[in-house]
Amino acid sequence: MRFCGVGGLAESSFRERGRTQRPATQDWVEGQRRGGRARGGAALSVQAASGMQRPEAWPRPHPGEGASAAQAGGAAPPTRATEQRFQEPSLYTIKAVFILDNDGRRLLAKYYDDTFPSMKEQMVFEKNVFNKTSRTESEIAFLAGMTIVYKSSIDIFLYVVGSSSENELMLMSVLACLFDSLSHILRKNVEKRWLLENMDGAFLVLDEIVDGGVILESDPQQVIQKVNFRTDDSGLTEQSVAQVLQSAKEQIKWSLLK
Repeated sequence: MRFCGVGGLAESSFRERGRTQRPATQDWVEGQRRGGRARGGAALSVQAASGMQRPEAWPRPHPGEGASAAQAGGAAPPTRATEQRFQEPSLYTIKAVFILDNDGRRLLAKYYDDTFPSMKEQMVFEKNVFNKTSRTESEIAFLAGMTIVYKSSIDIFLYVVGSSSENELMLMSVLACLFDSLSHILRKNVEKRWLLENMDGAFLVLDEIVDGGVILESDPQQVIQKVNFRTDDSGLTEQSVAQVLQSAKEQIKWSLLK
């Protein structure tokens, strides 16, 4: 038999309580772990359930996009306005060039596409353009889907017409070249009377600047040189023909006198 004091009794009683309470502590820790895993799984299940949407809550295609584009995840097909905004550049920038008098009557005109195929449609368009621009001081107008730049001089109006998407600076360069070239060949008298008397030269100037709607030249000095070269060639031809006729007349005259 073993005897012990008070201290031994306390130590033995503490050991006994530890042996009896230790399993309970382990069970509590394991329960907490199992509860945490259970709560984590429940949270995941709730999160997954909240991520699910009903069919009527799914994103719907925009009215302008189309169902096929929305389902495929691609961009919507381009609209007509988008296509017009991003048109491919073209050399055919000029639709028409015409000169009117101060009453709106045509003096010179050339159209380079079939926008106005008939003479009647052209005259109506020119009349509408004149009514819109004759009493304004601006240099650019928009009418019937066209961009129009114009300039007045004494009693005539000069017009250059392009599409609605055309660059106004390009149209203005053609107009300035036309006016400066006409001013040179008309000796700075850009008016109706001198234009009618030199209509052949005016058409030559226009043909050197624009051909079939394509801008060939925007430098008036280059245009004047080309026009002078063409007129010199035609003048030599006319002179040679006149000389042949004169010599023929003289030969006939001398043959009759003999």
